[in-house]
Amino acid sequence: MNKDQIKGELKIIAGKFEEAVGGIVANPKQQLNGQSKQITGHVQKGIGNIKQAVDDIADDAGSNID
Repeated sequence: MNKDQIKGELKIIAGKFEEAVGGIVANPKQQLNGQSKQITGHVQKGIGNIKQAVDDIADDAGSNID
């Protein structure tokens, strides 16, 4: 797991929390901010997943060289 995956997941969690609080206090702007934060988190986590996949492929290719 790399830092982008971790930071992305934390943004998703924070966004869900902010959206829920916005719903409780009936604040649509806060709900939208929470949803936006979740989207940003998903994008960052996706970038981290791609980086991890590239690293895994590079590691596999390096270990197959004789």
